[in-house]
Amino acid sequence: MDLGTKGVAGIIVQVALLLSSSRGTAGEEVCDSALVSNLPPSSFRSSSQLSSSHAPGFAKLNRREGAGGWSPLTSDRYQWLEVDLGERTKITAVATQGRYGSSDWLTSYLLMFSDTGHNWKQYRQEDSIGSFPGNSNADSVVQYKLQQPAIARFLRLIPLDWNPSGRIGLRLETYGCPYTSDVVSLDGGSSLVYRLSPGLRRTYGDIFSLKFKTLRNSGILLHAEGEGGLSLSLELERGKLQLLLRRERTSHEPRRLASLGSLLDDQHWHRLAVERRSSQLNLTVDKHTERVQIPAEFSRWGIEKLSVGGVQDLGSPETKRGFHGCLENLMYNGLNRMELAKHNDHQVTVVGNVTFSCAEPVSVAVTFPGPQSFLRLPGATASSLGGVSVGFQFRTWNKAGLLLTFALPQDGGVAWLYLSEARLRLQVHKAGRALLELSAGSALNDGQWHSVELSSRRGCLTIAVDKQEGGVAHASFSITAGSQLFFGGCPAEEDGQECKNPFSIFQGCMRLLSLEDQPVDLIMVQQRLLGNYSHLQIDMCGIIDRCSPSRCEHGGRCSQSWTVFHCNCSDSGYSGATCHSSVYEQSCEAYKHNGNTSGHFYIDVDGSGPIKPQLVYCNMTEDTTWMEIQHNNTEFTRLRPSAGGNQHSVHFDYFTEEEQLLAAISQSEHCEQELAYHCRKSRLLNTPEGSPFSWWLGGPGPGRVQTYWGGAQPGSQQCACGLQGDCVDPQHYCNCDADRVEWAEDSGQLTHKESLPVRSLVLGDLQRPESEAAYRVGPLRCHGDKSLWNAAFFDKETSYLHFPTFHGELSADISFLFKTTASSGVFLENLGIRDFIRIELSSSTQVVFSFDVGNGPLEVRVESSVPLNDNRWHRVRAERNVKEASLRLDELPAATQEAPADGHFHLQLNSQLFIGGTASRQKGFQGCIRSLQLNGVTLDLEERARITPGVRPGCPGHCSSYGSFCQNQGRCVERATGFHCDCSLSAYTGVFCHTEVSASFTSETSVSYTFEEPYELSRNSSALPSSIYSDVASLSFRTSQSPAVLFYVSSHDGAYLALLINKHETLEVRYKLDGSREAEVLRSRARSLADGQLHTVTIRRLTDCVSVQIDQNAREEFNLTSDGEFSAVKSLLLGKVHESDDLDPDLARLASLGFTGCLSVVRFNSISPLKAALLHPHTSPVVITGPLLQSNCGSSASANPYAAENTHHLTDQPGSVGSGQPLVNAIRTDSALIGGVIAVVIFVIVTGLAITARFLYRRKETYRNQEVKGVKQEDSQDFPFNSQADSQNVSGENPKEYFI
Repeated sequence: MDLGTKGVAGIIVQVALLLSSSRGTAGEEVCDSALVSNLPPSSFRSSSQLSSSHAPGFAKLNRREGAGGWSPLTSDRYQWLEVDLGERTKITAVATQGRYGSSDWLTSYLLMFSDTGHNWKQYRQEDSIGSFPGNSNADSVVQYKLQQPAIARFLRLIPLDWNPSGRIGLRLETYGCPYTSDVVSLDGGSSLVYRLSPGLRRTYGDIFSLKFKTLRNSGILLHAEGEGGLSLSLELERGKLQLLLRRERTSHEPRRLASLGSLLDDQHWHRLAVERRSSQLNLTVDKHTERVQIPAEFSRWGIEKLSVGGVQDLGSPETKRGFHGCLENLMYNGLNRMELAKHNDHQVTVVGNVTFSCAEPVSVAVTFPGPQSFLRLPGATASSLGGVSVGFQFRTWNKAGLLLTFALPQDGGVAWLYLSEARLRLQVHKAGRALLELSAGSALNDGQWHSVELSSRRGCLTIAVDKQEGGVAHASFSITAGSQLFFGGCPAEEDGQECKNPFSIFQGCMRLLSLEDQPVDLIMVQQRLLGNYSHLQIDMCGIIDRCSPSRCEHGGRCSQSWTVFHCNCSDSGYSGATCHSSVYEQSCEAYKHNGNTSGHFYIDVDGSGPIKPQLVYCNMTEDTTWMEIQHNNTEFTRLRPSAGGNQHSVHFDYFTEEEQLLAAISQSEHCEQELAYHCRKSRLLNTPEGSPFSWWLGGPGPGRVQTYWGGAQPGSQQCACGLQGDCVDPQHYCNCDADRVEWAEDSGQLTHKESLPVRSLVLGDLQRPESEAAYRVGPLRCHGDKSLWNAAFFDKETSYLHFPTFHGELSADISFLFKTTASSGVFLENLGIRDFIRIELSSSTQVVFSFDVGNGPLEVRVESSVPLNDNRWHRVRAERNVKEASLRLDELPAATQEAPADGHFHLQLNSQLFIGGTASRQKGFQGCIRSLQLNGVTLDLEERARITPGVRPGCPGHCSSYGSFCQNQGRCVERATGFHCDCSLSAYTGVFCHTEVSASFTSETSVSYTFEEPYELSRNSSALPSSIYSDVASLSFRTSQSPAVLFYVSSHDGAYLALLINKHETLEVRYKLDGSREAEVLRSRARSLADGQLHTVTIRRLTDCVSVQIDQNAREEFNLTSDGEFSAVKSLLLGKVHESDDLDPDLARLASLGFTGCLSVVRFNSISPLKAALLHPHTSPVVITGPLLQSNCGSSASANPYAAENTHHLTDQPGSVGSGQPLVNAIRTDSALIGGVIAVVIFVIVTGLAITARFLYRRKETYRNQEVKGVKQEDSQDFPFNSQADSQNVSGENPKEYFI
């Protein structure tokens, strides 16, 4: 066949496939034949009929026979119309119509389906909505297409509401098509065993599917045995499906891989599907699928034997309990295995009693749905006097509820059998007091069927749960039931004589009721032929498992009652009704703008998304807020030649999960990681043949090979010196490649985000005896939050941005910040056909979150006590889930609105998402919207704003909202993305000007700040007048010395200000404003200031009035005799005063003693001399004499020397940063002995350095413009570099601050 013929043939085959596919699709679509119109009258039944002409057989759509439809004798919610379709049928739609020519029609109804005419199952939309909309008149037809087709023989329609001006009237039609299936019944001891020939085995994957129904809550459905003694089982256990793994038929407990489904023992059909692809398995029960990762050994596993319904010998002497029920359409890899069994194929072995039909036992249950539900049955007859015997089974989710009560005719008392704290309890009361109390069982609210037996015979009273397996209680007591027994509750109309219920109502199901060992016929009860009832659903159990699948997100634990579920979000890191919203911020930047300082924080990079929170260190000591993620080896590691191999490799494990790490890098604006290599005769990158000696791996997953070094560009095979052109050998691009005997270094920052983080490091030139090297890979450091400052400005009401449709069907959270001067406007809107979601500023003090998911519009409002149009940032957080909707504004309490318990919960939107406006272009928003996130995903407002008229990217003006974070005279400075606190006029430092600047003084320490010209002071403070008739001085101190001079300011004309502690440990302020007069001494009443505690002093002078405040004591006021100008200021001194010629003799004597202790945040008007000396000695006119050590002695926290750095988090979620070791390390070892020796050596060296430093400090040598730095190790010729501490442990400051 030539190529042209092959091409034509290929086209024909494709067309044929397409046509067959279309026919298949059409085949699905034509399942809409009328099913009722041709049925005989005998196929219709009803609860009652108004007359023979209103019989159920006339209830056919568009027919006018009889009275034109069915009407019951009475119109109430106990009526029903039933249709027998003759065989199991696929039903796809239902249509209703009122009774012809009347005022009788339904406005809502329930649909029930059944295979047998018993054990009805209610059809629910969206797994929640039970009712269907009906008609609005008698003639129009309302058709409802079922979201999921129902397969059943019987259909029952139950009217809920009808025309209030008429009665119940109905004509109906159902649509669908025939349904064929192969069915088999198993009795718990029977099974089908398929042995697969080698040609049918697949090692790469398998596909199973079947349907099953059972009344038993346990049993084996499928068991697949394969190569290597491996087997997989699908078993029912307590009504849930378990996927179990077994090995080699051992006696060990099987490993559970997955658990799915619930209440699977309800005698209704459930669909099971298993799809295995290598070691990935998808398990589906009904509409819910779980993806399971099975062990890798299954990747080439083939099934040799498949057992259906049971299996012998699973490692125990007893046969595992088999499946008891019906199976349908067992498909394996596209083949119908039921047909093989039917035709006695040699591949199939039939074990036990197997029948190819579904023989179903009749089990009639009754549901107690609400507070008005009760069942009354006749009590004991004369022949049974002298005792009582009652039995039944129940299932419920509630911990409490009345099960049974009856009067005691002989004693005039009452007996109550009820649930309390999920235990069964019996109380016998008479005359208001308890004669007897018994209890049995536990955890009876688990949704399983539990049997109860109450018996009183021959003076012995017994209650038993689950045939005594769940507990039994006895008492020597005798009771006799009265004429009536009440199950589940009491009638509302009773006057209290016959039935009393002091307990909670029972909500649940009961079945297999028996009185005096005789079964109760509940169908007779339904027909009003036996007993009485109210608000019951008979012949069905309406229990729903709201925790399967769980609506609780992010690992929240689900619990439930009969009507609602609850999510326990503790330890999950999330909050809300469904644990949807993260309690953590998304970045260090966000924590900073909440006013936090440096420390460990949990961040959640995707908010409510699937990525878990991670613990990081936020370094906020600089202008830039850094997020630091540690790994297991951030210290310098020294390497020497090793005899083992040619290369040294090390792997770095980060203290966070992979997806967290990559998301944090992606969200950040900039990331970097230090890569340093110190070398001696150890080359790095460049070799004669061009291949590098060393390389590193970085990026996602295991990383990609990178052949450039820190400070260079990707792919360059260079180091930083090669890029800058200053390598020690111009012929090479790295210093280490010069291969010199002297130590060299190649270090720098890796900044290419796509190559981060560093995963592994391979160092290759360490074979030669003289080779020696050391490396360091620092922590991953990132800054900038792409989402936090992403903003748009809407300058008119008609402007808006539009984005794709928002998909938040079951849960949605929306958060953003806004600022405006307008009093109203829509922030966000997304519409559907009927559904919608909208958030708006409805007034200057109110934000409204409104939506409709099909139950009608709902609104959640939050009212603010302050105007919201104040042009300051305000935060809005809205959430909507299946339980409730909530709205939170700033830090105000959240407003919530509960969702209907039995309503729609899918939010279905289809229009574009409008931001800052609406589809109608009305009520638009004027102002700024920032950091808009929907379900944890940030919308890029700036990118869309750049191409949208009337909207501008970005939004300045952050100091109006965040300026209050700048403390202690710090000044807020605007930035394009955020703000900065300028601390140049503050005595404090830090990101918010909140960190005190403190120093420890000895008696020899002196700090002198010299004013360069007389009027410098006034010119550097806008708050002071041109002539200095006012002063402000403040400082904190800690000392045990008295007397001592704390602070001394002198002038050129002999005036001065001195602050000192006298010998009585009180504070003295000495003012001398006139050089020709004596100093005036102001003494404070505060005592014991030399007690070693931290004290704060503030002194203010305005002309001749001086105020002094110490700590939190009352302010003290003084008056000077002189109100002169304190001008021509010369210098300010702290500590010891060396030149005392201008001082008074007494003050000179005190000043010569020096000061021993701590001084902190010293400030005189606009001058901060101590800060200038410690942080900026080279740019400030300061002279430092003697030792001056920066410390945190001025912090109140320093009183506790053992105070550790806190980890900031909002819940008690445990988390810690662990430590690890590199995979290969030639220097460090796990030996405790070597570690101990190293520790001793380090201690001796540090002690020697401390003694040497003390000796050097004793020398009275003056160092002008001395810069205070941390202790640094001396460079040695042998190892000329230092092991650097992690940056998170060093509190740095902004080097750009300038002090005059």
